[in-house]
Amino acid sequence: MSRVGKKPIMIPSGVQVGVDGSRIKVKGPKGELQREIDASMSVKVSDGTLVVDRSSDSKYFKAMHGLYRSLLNNMVVGVARGFEKKLEIVGVGFKAEMKNKRLTLQIGYSHPIIFVPPPDINIACETPTMIAVSGVDKELVGQIAAKIRSFRPPEPYKGKGIKYTDEVIRRKAGKTAGS
Repeated sequence: MSRVGKKPIMIPSGVQVGVDGSRIKVKGPKGELQREIDASMSVKVSDGTLVVDRSSDSKYFKAMHGLYRSLLNNMVVGVARGFEKKLEIVGVGFKAEMKNKRLTLQIGYSHPIIFVPPPDINIACETPTMIAVSGVDKELVGQIAAKIRSFRPPEPYKGKGIKYTDEVIRRKAGKTAGS
């Protein structure tokens, strides 16, 4: 049995979970999420817990069991507390700011990069070199943070670019002058 899949998901107070066939809806103080799951998986809500069961013990269903349990857990945590990723901009003259719900990045190109986030994602610039991406959908928060990082990934010589705050950049030695 899947070690991840067999764990029950605790539903915090203020969060409602609705099961309608293979569609799961989770509603909480931060927002609402829904997901379609494989018809071979069954979800039961009882006594403040959410349990995912599978119909077969084949390798595919064992993998899907753990996957859907993790996805549903992320939905419950997201509507209860939310998720956040922080990015740091490193480089002289590199900065970010929010203007009219748009992220404007000055990161060493001849033009500013303007990024319009999806409506359910919040982006905040705490300082000109720190960007916080937050929302209820863990998958979408990570995807948007990765998209912003992709505009100028950190380079290995000076470390200039956009990186996650907990990311460690492996540095390379530069060229040495002749003999």
